[in-house]
Amino acid sequence: MSERYTVARITRNGEHFEILVKPEPALNFSMGKTTPISEILATDTIFTDANKGTKAGEDKLKTAFNTTDTQKIAEAILKKGTLQLTTDQRRRLTADKRKQIIAFIARQAVDPKTNLPHPPLRIEQAMEQIHYSIDAFIDAEEQAKDVIKLLRPILPLKMEQIQVQVRIPPEYAAKAYGTVKGYGVIKREEWRADGSWFSTIEMPAGLYGPFLDKLGELTKGNAEAKKL
Repeated sequence: MSERYTVARITRNGEHFEILVKPEPALNFSMGKTTPISEILATDTIFTDANKGTKAGEDKLKTAFNTTDTQKIAEAILKKGTLQLTTDQRRRLTADKRKQIIAFIARQAVDPKTNLPHPPLRIEQAMEQIHYSIDAFIDAEEQAKDVIKLLRPILPLKMEQIQVQVRIPPEYAAKAYGTVKGYGVIKREEWRADGSWFSTIEMPAGLYGPFLDKLGELTKGNAEAKKL
């Protein structure tokens, strides 16, 4: 198949249906981006075998999709079928997913000896040793949990949640609230009469250091935070 177009396919009622699509617009659509079907299709034809050029009969289309409208059928195939990726797309998506997995592990897990997160480069180097096959379309968090199990014999890892008590002065409280909330789950909070904000936040242990840095940046060092 040419890199100028690729195939999206689906099987319904034991029958195979395929469409020829432009790789990047088709990938954008599959990733949830709004893309007109007319800009995705390389040809306005539904096939049973695109490589052989075998067109699907209208009776089969009607039975499988309840329509013979090419645009509607193409949309159904793109939404519920399988998109064949180009070599470049697969490499790019896999690399992006690898970064997401490494970032998740760096945030969520710590070295049990030091209770500090492992640097991303150390995690990446350890992953090279386990030869884990990354799936570009499976959630990064789901795969990261599998990777952590495989990494433990060569890289000590502990998943840990901590609780952090925070006090933010009134002049920074409203501005910092949304950012602080993004680091974990607020277990308790209280707005004082002077406008200051007190809270207890549960977060992954690996986020504690970055959280302190961000909190200091937002409040110019005037906030207080400590682990409970």
